[in-house]
Amino acid sequence: MSDHRGALIRYVFAATLVRSADGGAVVAIVLLAHAVGLPGWVAGLLGASITAPHLLGPFIARRLDTARDGRTVIAVSAVLHGLLLGAAALLLPITWALWPAVLLFVSGIFGPMLTGGISSRLPSIAGPDQRAQRRAQSWDVATYGFSGTLGPAVVAWISATSSPLTATLVLAAAAILGAAAVLALPRQAPPDPAVDVPTPLRTLGSIWRHGPLRRTLGLTVTVAFSVAALPIYAVAIAPAMGGASSAGLLVAGYGVGNLLGSAGLMLRPLRGDADRLMTSLSVLVAVTLILVILGPNLPVLLLAFGLAGIANALFFAATLAARSEYAPRAARGQVFIWVGALKIAAGSAGTAVAGAITGSAGWAPLALATVLTILAGGISAVGRTRALSRRSG
Repeated sequence: MSDHRGALIRYVFAATLVRSADGGAVVAIVLLAHAVGLPGWVAGLLGASITAPHLLGPFIARRLDTARDGRTVIAVSAVLHGLLLGAAALLLPITWALWPAVLLFVSGIFGPMLTGGISSRLPSIAGPDQRAQRRAQSWDVATYGFSGTLGPAVVAWISATSSPLTATLVLAAAAILGAAAVLALPRQAPPDPAVDVPTPLRTLGSIWRHGPLRRTLGLTVTVAFSVAALPIYAVAIAPAMGGASSAGLLVAGYGVGNLLGSAGLMLRPLRGDADRLMTSLSVLVAVTLILVILGPNLPVLLLAFGLAGIANALFFAATLAARSEYAPRAARGQVFIWVGALKIAAGSAGTAVAGAITGSAGWAPLALATVLTILAGGISAVGRTRALSRRSG
């Protein structure tokens, strides 16, 4: 047990480092672009150059399932991400934005290795017991939430006290240091050479054909699309809630809720069937979105945003459990990275759609998000019920 606990502590340290570097990169590059006098649209494109390539991550993920030591694959990805990010930052003040954008695009391809890729190592670190697995997944959820807060916060602080260039180079160094921490994790058993490791497209096809994994992907993408509307909604209603600072307060409330949900999971991990938990918790996310829409004033809205963060943390833990328990061992890394990459893409799409339709009515994005989430939860429940009926029959 102590071996598993020590390995989990090392995992949390490594995951927090590499994910903080990944999570803060967009903020750092956008701030640096503004600092060197580039127009806003160029800064936005540079930021997108980091996130858009996440969709290509699954096409290098097969190496994670075929390598004799998957730690090396993740560590190399972290080093390349850090080196490319640092090189792009150093070039940005002295050359055309095109060349840093190319470097950032390549660095973004390795981003999914630092999120879903490292999560795929967790089942062997936590041990075979389901309760230990669920508790470890709770810590993993916390590293996502903590990194998503720590990365941008460190960037903002260093940018204010020193410069955006220094902040970006610190993130690059964190990725490289995180690579060394990854190599300190326990080594997994090498893959059986007799087992056929599927290609990325075959893996995606197998996800779609496997009921629980299909529901994992569908619900993950839908919820990511839906909660991405929350920051847009916060900005839209801020004038009626006392000013622009209210938007930041509401988004912070969501982040605090996410961390509280993660902390609660560490004390009491999820129990029961992961497939059923995902369906139930997706509906809980939809309920919290309704509470946000109905919030009449800032204190109630702040509470509703916090509850949405808690619900999303619980849902995310259920999806991690589903990926761990339903993914075939020969393609576990690819399953984690496919779901993670499509989740990021869905979040970006949700932000874009929410921004596009907010002008008609501030509540419209969240209303759409709520309907989609309830619909996805209903479809998942029907699919699961039919699968249980077939098995019992």
